[in-house]
Amino acid sequence: MKEEFLQFIWKNKLYDKDHLKAHNQDKIEILNSGSHNFDSGPDFFNAKIKINDTIWAGNVEVHVNSSDWYRHNHHKDKAYDNVVLQVVHTHDKNIERTNGQEIPTLELKFDKELLNSYESLLKNESWIPCENQMQEVDLFVKQSWLAKLAIERLEEKSERIDVLLKQTRNSWEEAFYIQLARNFGFKLNSDPFELLAKSLSINYLAKHKDNLLQIEALTFGQAGFLNDENGDKYYSQLRKEYLYLQNKFKLKPIENHLWKFLKSRPANFPTIRIAQFSMLIHKSAGLFSKIIETKSLKDFYKLFIHNPSDYWEKHYLFNKESVKRSKIIGKSAIDILLINTVIPFLFVYGKAKGIEELKTRAVSLLENIKPEKNAIVTKWANLDLKAINAFDTQALIQLKNEYCNAKKCLNCQIGNDIIKNCK
Repeated sequence: MKEEFLQFIWKNKLYDKDHLKAHNQDKIEILNSGSHNFDSGPDFFNAKIKINDTIWAGNVEVHVNSSDWYRHNHHKDKAYDNVVLQVVHTHDKNIERTNGQEIPTLELKFDKELLNSYESLLKNESWIPCENQMQEVDLFVKQSWLAKLAIERLEEKSERIDVLLKQTRNSWEEAFYIQLARNFGFKLNSDPFELLAKSLSINYLAKHKDNLLQIEALTFGQAGFLNDENGDKYYSQLRKEYLYLQNKFKLKPIENHLWKFLKSRPANFPTIRIAQFSMLIHKSAGLFSKIIETKSLKDFYKLFIHNPSDYWEKHYLFNKESVKRSKIIGKSAIDILLINTVIPFLFVYGKAKGIEELKTRAVSLLENIKPEKNAIVTKWANLDLKAINAFDTQALIQLKNEYCNAKKCLNCQIGNDIIKNCK
């Protein structure tokens, strides 16, 4: 028996409601179960309980055994003095407030099939616990839950942005620049890209934004790609420029070995991504301000689609010429940048400044971007949960990573539906 399961039973009123009595035989009527508290303190706030002829307003604490009250030291904590009822699976000891006053205890009685259904989900080793029951869940339940999960995922990304804002002394431009750089690493090189951005202030780049050679000198130099003394003409120009700027700004490059090339297509090499990032900086002064002003998905694509400098048409690496090929960033890559950087920033900025239109625009953009292609989305499609846009794929990723993997079926509306309808 788990406390979380008992909370689920209490919250959803799945207990036997007939002839409810406390441990001392007082008659109990549940007028309001209270609101679930996920922070410290009693499990349910603002409940309303009728005991005999008296209505009590206060909190409810849930335990497997009533003696857990003492094991958790609630009898010494004044935060629990407003508990009007303890709800348990097994009553094995009477409990008291800090002043010695006894608190009534209710033993929950419920259909054991509910517990069996929950335990079967926990024991299931399939890709998701409810893989065999997913088809039985009403489509409306699934759709409404996924809509909440997409927003939840946006909120979680917002938390990282809040941290960045604190680190940058509330500079939206700097925080956006760092997060954008991280996502230019596309998972494989996200960490070194973030280190690169943090080692190279956007203010230094802004001083030289009109000179692409100097922008690339700063980005490639700080990335640790200009350490060798010898190289072709363009490499030598960049190195010379970087040594001057490095001394001017007292810069310290990151370690070159942090960058990963293995398991990556040449078009995704970090050198190409840095070249694309450099051109974006060169072409888009005050990028975050432009992001706030841009409204259509088509215009967002225009902001990001730029050819890197001519050198990279015939190179994937420094000093190693290759067949001439365009290295323009693709729309699918831009979609990832929009999903992971632009949209969360629009959402957070709108929230911080009280601009509802920006929050609405963020959600609307997600709904207009094509669904992401990855293993999680493909697997959900095989289970008849097919995404039609990025709003859906973000919800499906959230569901798998945050709920299914951790088997948080009691916190999932789909899991709730399966358990409650087990009969």
